[in-house]
Amino acid sequence: MAGFLTGLPKGIGPKLAIIVGLGAVGLLAAGKIDRPAATEEKTVESAPQESGTNPVAAAPVQLAERSRSQPVEVDPHALVVKRVLSIDGPFRHGDYVWDETGAPAVGPVIITIDLKAQTLSVFRGGYEIGAAVILYGADDKPSPLGAFPITEKDADHVSNLYDAPMPYMLRLTNDGVAIHGSDVKWGNATHGCIGIPTPFAKKLFGVAKLGDLAIITNGRMLDTSHADPG
Repeated sequence: MAGFLTGLPKGIGPKLAIIVGLGAVGLLAAGKIDRPAATEEKTVESAPQESGTNPVAAAPVQLAERSRSQPVEVDPHALVVKRVLSIDGPFRHGDYVWDETGAPAVGPVIITIDLKAQTLSVFRGGYEIGAAVILYGADDKPSPLGAFPITEKDADHVSNLYDAPMPYMLRLTNDGVAIHGSDVKWGNATHGCIGIPTPFAKKLFGVAKLGDLAIITNGRMLDTSHADPG
């Protein structure tokens, strides 16, 4: 499952307020995330708390099986960021943050993935509750761009193509693209999946539901200029 990455770009500027118009592949958004990735490991967590904040309603998504060339469209009103997490210092391979403090206990979960910045963010009801450095597809098997609903969850999945463990797997396509736990280290890559630290994958698995969207971009990130910092 591992390959070689030739370089690791750094994200710059403030994080994403989401207003998205997503067609077949493209994502209309602005801003970039100040979470540079490098080589050391660090984990930061806070205990979750419940809040009475009303969740943001998202349009339902049909769970038809689709390939990596068949992303779905996104309602531009379904994604509004109310709060982003504050992350101090560099964000390196193996790093993740999970903090549900002040976020609604229920609500639609949106997962955003920026291949260029090599980061994944988890939003629930418009509140960012998690972020992590990722692995993604190597040049011969790139990760697809676009929005894909989660169509299957399997905590103990093993790839039938590569006979490799994919813990806490969230399937995005029927041709082998998923989000799952990985040993996130510099120089590793995937066969198109999005690899995240396994402890983070367990937390994401616990909050993500079938039909929740994962939006994959390559440098175009969601605008959070009007969101409150966490």
